[in-house]
Amino acid sequence: MKAEKVYRSLDKEFKLGRLQEDEWSLLDLGEYVTESFRETRMGLVLDNTEEIRKVYTAVFPSSKALDYLLATGEKNVLLFTHHPMNWFPDEGGVPFRNIPIEYLKRLKDREISYYAIHVPLDRNGPYGTTASLARVLDIEKEDEFFEYYGVLVGIIGKTEHKSLSDLAKHFEETVGHQIKIWEYGSSEIPDQRVALVAGGGNDPDVAKEIVDAGVKTFITGVTQKNPGWEPSLKFHEICEENRINVIGGTHYSTERFACIAVTEFFKKLGIPAEFVEDEPNLIDYD
Repeated sequence: MKAEKVYRSLDKEFKLGRLQEDEWSLLDLGEYVTESFRETRMGLVLDNTEEIRKVYTAVFPSSKALDYLLATGEKNVLLFTHHPMNWFPDEGGVPFRNIPIEYLKRLKDREISYYAIHVPLDRNGPYGTTASLARVLDIEKEDEFFEYYGVLVGIIGKTEHKSLSDLAKHFEETVGHQIKIWEYGSSEIPDQRVALVAGGGNDPDVAKEIVDAGVKTFITGVTQKNPGWEPSLKFHEICEENRINVIGGTHYSTERFACIAVTEFFKKLGIPAEFVEDEPNLIDYD
């Protein structure tokens, strides 16, 4: 399929003309980045091919994901990611890093284009990060909450589980690795109501809205108590004071389901699509 048609379909599906994006102030891809991405920080990042024969999706443009893509030997493909930068929470400071320049050169040489959207994919919708997480956890949506850059990204819903331990077991089996439980409240889930925000939900404003909603169980990705980031400490303070249990499944693992779901969008366009697996960073818990 012609690359321009694919880009237009993506822009329309994810409403790029109507949404805002994170600043991504440290994003620097030099001469390789498109002018539109330089201005909006969303959409087509690298315009390297006129034809797209296959799409690969990933949560982050990590070295592992890029190496996998380049190892296929394929040309005229599109890389789609949720974030335009890599995630390194264990290195201190801002946890995002730019794609190394050598990868940008290789992607250009191999005619591999790159498209990335953060807020547009976090927006609750058929492919949204939180919506996709709620779906795989069999949580029935009742309401939405927490506005982020003009869109709602959180979900309040009902789980089939009555206890924190049963829900945590289900969550752990779903993400496929050890999770983190901050048990600040009752071992039972009142009315089986839970709140979810995939990715980095350890924000005091998120916690305040959960308190207002009367929910006592919160599922998210990043639950780190980071002394260098005061909001994360305040988040835990609010949850502990209000006896809200918090379950963390890492940034990567709670957002991967959205990037898996997006493969269906491309398949509906008639383009083969594949999700590239990566590794969760358990530092997201500590």
